[in-house]
Amino acid sequence: WLCQVLAQAWPFFGQYMEKLLVENVAPSIRASNTHLQTFTFTKVDMGEKPLRILGVRAHPGTHKKQILLDLNISYVGDVQIDVEVKKFFCKAGVKGMQVRRALGGWWEGVMALGVSCLSTAPPQLHGMLRIILEPLLGDVPIVGALTMFFIRRPTLDINWTGMTNLLDIPGLSSMSDTMIMDTISSYLVLPNRLLVPLVPDLHEAAQLRCPLPRGVVRVHLQGARDLRSKDRFMGGLVEGKSDPYAVLRVGTQVFTSRVIDDNLNPTWDEVYEFIVHEVPGQEVEVELFDKDPDQDDLLGRMKLDLGEVLRARVMEEWFPLQEGGQGRLHLRLEWLSLMSDASQLDQVLERNRTIVAKPDPPSAAILVVYLDRAEELPVSGGPGGGQGCQTTVLGGSEICGFLQSPVCAQIKKPGKEPNPVVQISVQDVTRESKVVCNTSAPVWEDAFRFFLHDPRNQDVDIQVKDDPRQTPLGSLSVPLSRLLEAPELTLDEPFPLQRSGPGSRLFMKLVLRVLFFDTPENGVAPPAPPGQLQPPASTASPPRPTQASPDPRFGTEHVLRIHLLEAENLIAKDNFFKGMVRGRSDPYAKVRVAGRVFRSRVIKEDLNPRWNEVYEVIVDNIPGQDVEFDLFDKDVDKDDFLGRCKVPLRRVLSSCIVDEWLPLEEVKSGRLHVKLENLDPRPSTALLEQVLHTNSLLQPARGEELSAALLSVFVDRAADLPLRKGSKAPTAFTSLAVGNVSFKTKVRRGVWGGTERHIVGGVSHPFSSPQTCSPSAEPVWDEGFSFLIKRPHEESLQLQVKEEGGQTLGSLSLPLLQLLASEGLALDGWFPLAGGSPGTQILLRAQLGVSGVPGRGDRWEPGARATPKHPAPSPTFQGGGSLGVLTLCPPSPPEPEEGPRLQLTLWYHRDERKLVAIVHACRELRAAAKELPDPYVSLVLLPDRSRGTKRKTSVQRKTLNPDFNERFEWDLSLEEVSRRRLEAHVKSTLSFMTREKEALGKV
Repeated sequence: WLCQVLAQAWPFFGQYMEKLLVENVAPSIRASNTHLQTFTFTKVDMGEKPLRILGVRAHPGTHKKQILLDLNISYVGDVQIDVEVKKFFCKAGVKGMQVRRALGGWWEGVMALGVSCLSTAPPQLHGMLRIILEPLLGDVPIVGALTMFFIRRPTLDINWTGMTNLLDIPGLSSMSDTMIMDTISSYLVLPNRLLVPLVPDLHEAAQLRCPLPRGVVRVHLQGARDLRSKDRFMGGLVEGKSDPYAVLRVGTQVFTSRVIDDNLNPTWDEVYEFIVHEVPGQEVEVELFDKDPDQDDLLGRMKLDLGEVLRARVMEEWFPLQEGGQGRLHLRLEWLSLMSDASQLDQVLERNRTIVAKPDPPSAAILVVYLDRAEELPVSGGPGGGQGCQTTVLGGSEICGFLQSPVCAQIKKPGKEPNPVVQISVQDVTRESKVVCNTSAPVWEDAFRFFLHDPRNQDVDIQVKDDPRQTPLGSLSVPLSRLLEAPELTLDEPFPLQRSGPGSRLFMKLVLRVLFFDTPENGVAPPAPPGQLQPPASTASPPRPTQASPDPRFGTEHVLRIHLLEAENLIAKDNFFKGMVRGRSDPYAKVRVAGRVFRSRVIKEDLNPRWNEVYEVIVDNIPGQDVEFDLFDKDVDKDDFLGRCKVPLRRVLSSCIVDEWLPLEEVKSGRLHVKLENLDPRPSTALLEQVLHTNSLLQPARGEELSAALLSVFVDRAADLPLRKGSKAPTAFTSLAVGNVSFKTKVRRGVWGGTERHIVGGVSHPFSSPQTCSPSAEPVWDEGFSFLIKRPHEESLQLQVKEEGGQTLGSLSLPLLQLLASEGLALDGWFPLAGGSPGTQILLRAQLGVSGVPGRGDRWEPGARATPKHPAPSPTFQGGGSLGVLTLCPPSPPEPEEGPRLQLTLWYHRDERKLVAIVHACRELRAAAKELPDPYVSLVLLPDRSRGTKRKTSVQRKTLNPDFNERFEWDLSLEEVSRRRLEAHVKSTLSFMTREKEALGKV
């Protein structure tokens, strides 16, 4: 209904925007620069396509007088806005704009530059808009104000045309396309906010415009593992390595690490600190790049909601790289709370002295400077600024700062009002306010934030100058030790300016907050951060263990089953005769998760393709991971982009089943139907036969065989390996294989101690860092691996310990039948290695989990295979679980081997109160006509034959053995299902021009 309201109001919004741009914005741009005095809007047309709201999500506020809303918005419009600067014969504009999950702030950014664009391809802006309704009142309009901002930096992509002429204008030539893009984005993202007061004289306006941060997150960038090799030599024949570096971002705060040359396993050991304004919602994003002379290559990225860090207080993980990357990124994140008293300052400083941090020492506090206004500044006695810049009011909100450089650049006579700008410095960090033109009583209403290493010995220095000639108007220095003695570490008063007029004062509020590191809520002290000084470890050799000692998270991984079902309303990319004839597309999908990439088959000339493909991958519950879907149109040269969508992995792990249509992003239309299942492995042989039977029913016609179990193997160490010639100890590693899937450990060279994490095969386990580099006959690996098992009764684990040169030192073959016969489906201990010395053995733990059951506890109870005598049997559901399964075949003897037959799976989902049917396939159909039929299956629930109970598969062309693998659902109670009968009719379309059908049979 919101979209309907916006559609009806859109023409009136267009009238308002035209009036706003022509009457308010254009004069402001003309006044901001002498070279833009002829700037005009020649056309303002917001088009006919309105803004669309795709979804709204509500969050609990930090207090009872606050409501948080996140808006998922899409604008794919036909807007056209043309501008002209007559003096320089320059024309530019906006034509056809595309915005997804975005709103409003785009105009702020564009108008802040006084620049528009003319583009043949629609610009794109992607982000999430948060609206805060605060404060809630006991009188109409109930809400005192609206605060709007983008939590994360939106992705902005605009194809500029006309920019060359526009940037040739004097005063604008220093701008680049990148500067324009960054400036537009910076106006949209926290800490920048757009405040819309709904009641007059709102007392909380200043606090709402610039609230205190929620906290600070300290990010230890430690290292990465198994990155992609991007460097190639000799025309790509020789593969090199990469020169990785990291870019860390929280909102508009960005840091870049140093470059590690020629290394796929870099170690940085750097520390960065970010101010956090909103949780949940704000994310830390880390991108890894390969440094190149021309364009740097993306190695992967990860994102993590900082609400996860707030809940955990400290989080240290090897995070998998997303969006095409492979390998993992090692981060430690600490949440630092803001304390309003100095009682813990000495403790904080003491802890910071034990942390070795690069490139800057850790901070002990933050300072927030709220710059309100000034009064009675001295009048400039010399040349200064000129005509004033204006402030445009949009719906009660202020949009300030048009063309901050150069602003007020015209020559002004002596004795005129100044153009004040404020510079605030703490040590070597300086922030500058916007320029307020032609006034001795400027109002800024802005906030600036600084990290402090030791507030006892630091000052904040403030200078007020007359822009653009930087003539001093006054200065001020405040020792931060005053704040440590002030109530709640806050000073809120007018500060007299030095070397200024007799009544010149600067109205500011200084707030200091100590950064305190809380221990986790469970009371357990967190592990020591990297770089912190530690006591030396003991050099005594520990006794030989009798069992493996894996990480507590060993064996806690999940199997994710991805059903790529279908898409609809995709964009037609294939055009003929230079676009005069529109064709269709040849779509295929790429699925990315946990470092794996799956690619579907190509569906020729279809805007509503059906894939019905299944993929399986091993995942863990490390936060920040997504299941990503990218759709493309297959072409001879370069494939065209058809849209993308993603599902947070944590959502699948918590809800166990996600089955929905996902709207495609970054395109005008289209959506994708996927089903994601979290299969939680369980050590139960009783479930195995049920899972194998269910997999045989659900096995898709295309793709690999579905897995029935998950094998987790932890390789601890080896003992008494055979020595090399000359009685030298070997440098050994272990290779493991199940079927055609294999892994190998790292090469271990000596005695081991300490702790580090490594990821192999989707499992995270600690392994020890080397203390000596000498070869050893008793290497320690401490690495975990995992395998998808399709047929546990037939498969086995093959393990070999090898020397670095390739010589085998011992081998082990472990049939999985031994695990099935073991208690808990696990074996843990020393195993003798064949082909080695008499005492050669390996310490490992192997455990099996049956993984064909949805993780929430649903049970698939197999029912009888029906061989009814009547065409439409009444289904009966057996078993007391939440699911019943029944497979129906047409009238025939048990287990028919020939004749027309239909494979159909039925079950009732008690938790979701749904009857579910999967139409798998038909075999050996018989047609009356000479030509092969075009069969499809029609389902109807009797006795009701209404349209609402009917379901129909897609049509398969020219075949007697069609494969469908399509799923259908009816929302029915169990009582109602018991009164219904299901009829399945197999039919064929006789003619494209008529609606006549041929009946091929029914069940």
